[in-house]
Amino acid sequence: MMFITGPLYSGKRTFAQTLPGKRLSDVQVLAADAADREALEQLADRLASEYEILIATEVGGGVVPMDPKQRADREAAGRLACLLALSLIHISEPTRL
Repeated sequence: MMFITGPLYSGKRTFAQTLPGKRLSDVQVLAADAADREALEQLADRLASEYEILIATEVGGGVVPMDPKQRADREAAGRLACLLALSLIHISEPTRL
């Protein structure tokens, strides 16, 4: 599995389109539905087994939301990214020149 991550509008999808394999974008959105760490681990395992390329937008930078649900969603997205990184074959963070 390849995990591509980076800020919004950084060329992640464009880069992924040049690669062969089944891919899924915006995996960080799926983390919000996970109830606990075990659910996140199951989600990470499922995604890693079903897709060759996973794309996530970094959501942890910038202003911390005041809403507790939004903070929890960001935390879950970061934890999912860490779990995916544990099972990957290659990680890539495209940069603009």
